[in-house]
Amino acid sequence: VENGFEQVELTEPKKALEDSGARTAIVSPERDKVRAWDMSDWGEEFDVDVTVEQAAPEEYDALLLPGGVMNPDRLRTNPKAVAFVKEFFCAGKPVASICHGPWTLIDAGVIEGRQLTSYPSLSKDLENAGARWVDREVVVDQGLVTSRNPGDIPVFNAKMIEEFAEGAHAGQQRSAR
Repeated sequence: VENGFEQVELTEPKKALEDSGARTAIVSPERDKVRAWDMSDWGEEFDVDVTVEQAAPEEYDALLLPGGVMNPDRLRTNPKAVAFVKEFFCAGKPVASICHGPWTLIDAGVIEGRQLTSYPSLSKDLENAGARWVDREVVVDQGLVTSRNPGDIPVFNAKMIEEFAEGAHAGQQRSAR
């Protein structure tokens, strides 16, 4: 995550993962703390567990990309963050992305031919990058879980946990080539 991620799109899925027994880490280009956006103003600060420069994708089983407008817009212009995201697809690892989070997937070059959803304002960006965009609470495509907005979080969390528990997906690797 980068400064400006939508707070509930990190905190609620992170809590759901931890309640399911997962160990989580906040990875960010920022060094010590990263600040959330809470619907209409700045939210809380969160400790960064590891910087994206120090993080090794092979040490993680799955990836969660929260939305918020500022967060993915900043991540997608950071070559190290984009490469980090792409490595999950290359390894076939599951990825969950909500709201504006799929913007980063465009720059990682991993959505062509995939079906997904997002915040509606991204639909044309995603279609122009070769994705099939649909307006649904949650879409699962070979280990890639996407949702539209904070209202979809309960369904998003359930599918994210299911896909993360399944592990690697061969279809995920095909999209990264």
